Amino acid sequence: MKKIVGITSCPTGIAHTYMAAESLEEAAKKMGITMKVETQGSVGVENELTAEDIKEAEAVVIAADANVKLDRFKGKYIVNVAVGDAIDNPEALIKQALEGAEKGETTNISEGTYDQVMNLKAERKSQRSGAYKHLMTGVSHMIPFVVAGGLAIALSFVFGYKAFEQEGTLAAALMQIGSGSAFALMVPVMAGYIAYSIADRPGLAPGMIGGIIANSIGAGFLGGIIAGFLAGYIAQWLKNIIKLPRNFQGLLPILILPLLSSLTVGLLMIYVIGKPVQSIMVGLTNWLQAMSGTNAVLLGVILGAMMAFDMGGPVNKAAYTFSTGLLASNVYAPMAAVMAAGMTPPLGLALATVLFKDRFSRAEVEAGKAAWVLGASFITEGAIPFAAADPLRIIPSIMTGSAITGALAMLFNTSLKVPHGGIFVLLIPKVVGGLVPYILAIIIGTLVTALMVRVLKPVVQ
Repeated sequence: MKKIVGITSCPTGIAHTYMAAESLEEAAKKMGITMKVETQGSVGVENELTAEDIKEAEAVVIAADANVKLDRFKGKYIVNVAVGDAIDNPEALIKQALEGAEKGETTNISEGTYDQVMNLKAERKSQRSGAYKHLMTGVSHMIPFVVAGGLAIALSFVFGYKAFEQEGTLAAALMQIGSGSAFALMVPVMAGYIAYSIADRPGLAPGMIGGIIANSIGAGFLGGIIAGFLAGYIAQWLKNIIKLPRNFQGLLPILILPLLSSLTVGLLMIYVIGKPVQSIMVGLTNWLQAMSGTNAVLLGVILGAMMAFDMGGPVNKAAYTFSTGLLASNVYAPMAAVMAAGMTPPLGLALATVLFKDRFSRAEVEAGKAAWVLGASFITEGAIPFAAADPLRIIPSIMTGSAITGALAMLFNTSLKVPHGGIFVLLIPKVVGGLVPYILAIIIGTLVTALMVRVLKPVVQ
C-alpha cells in the first residue's frame, strides 16, 4: 500500500488545521492509500511525523498558511499549498503528490551553502534531547536580544561613558534600546522558549511571564531557566490531563492553559523559588565582579578548556550559556574568555596547517583554509574535522591553547558585551574592554595550539 505524509497548519491553529488534516486522511482512505498527517495547531505539534514515517513515504503534502520547515523532507517530492486547498480538494493534492513521486521528481529545498562543519552543527542540533535541547532552544532565541542590546549599549558609550545619563540625547536613546529594552527581554525570551520547547505554544506565555518575574525579583538568568522549565512541564501536564468536548477545544490553548500555567508558575516564582535564587544570583555576581588574580585565571582556564573539549557540544554550550546569562547582570569578563577561547581551536589548527604542513593530509591542509574563516567567526566546530581524524592528539592541543587563551583574557581583565561575532565585533568601539590585551590573548592561544600540534602530531607519510 502506498504511503504519503502531510502537515497542516493555519495561522490561528484552531479550526482549519484539523479540518484539513481530517479531509486529507479521509480522502487517502477512500483512495486506498496510507496517510499520516501532522498538525501544527495552537496546542502544538500533534501526531508528529517520525523519521521512519518520512523515510517510508513516497511523497509529502504540506497544506499550511503558517511557516513550516521543510528540511526533514529533503529528497522527497513535496506538494505545498494553502490549508484551504486541502479542505476543498484533497484527492487532487494526493494524486499530484503520487504522480510527482512516480516520475522520480524531488523538491529542491534551499539550504544555502553547507560545508562539512555546517552539516555537523545541524546534525548535532537535531540530536539534542531532553533538558539540554530545551535549554539550548531558549538560549538560541535569547542570543539576538543579547547581541542587539550589547551593541546598542556599546554605541551609547561612544559619546562618553556616562553620556546616557543626559535625557533626550542619542546616547540615552541607545541605552534605552540596549539596556532598557533588549536586555530586559533576554531572560523572559529565554524562559519562554525553554517552555515552548517542552510544551509547544501553550508553554510560551507562562514561560515568558515567569521570566519577567525572575527579572523583576532579581533572580536573573538562573531564575529564568527555572521558570522556563517549570512553565513548560506544567503546561505540558495540564495539556495532557485536561480533556474538553470537541466544540470547546479552542478554549484550551487560548484561555485555560495560559491562565492556569501562568498563575501556577507566577505564584511559585514569587512565593517559593524567587528569593533563594535571588540570593544565589547576588552572591554569584558579587563573587565574579570581585574576582581577580589566581581565581580569575583559574576560571578562565576552566571556561577555555570547556570551550575546546567537545567543540560546540554540551560541555562547550554549558560554558557559553553560563557566560551569556551573566551579561544580563553586567558581568562581562567570562564572556570575553569564552569567545576568545572558542575562536582559538580553528585558528590554531589553521595556523598549524600553514606552518607544519607535513603533519596533515592534503585534505586537512585544504580544510585549514576554511578554518581561518570559521575561527574568526567564533564557530568552534571548525576544529571538528581535524579532531575526528586524530582526536588523541588534536583535542589536547586545542584544549591547551583555549585554556591559556581563557586564562589570559581573565588575567588581562578584558570584557565583552556581546555573545557572538568573533573578530568582527572587535571593530565596534566599546564592545570589548581591553581590546589590545584581548587580541593578544587570542594570538597567544592560537600559537600555543599550533605548537602543541607540532609537538604531538607525527609527520604524515
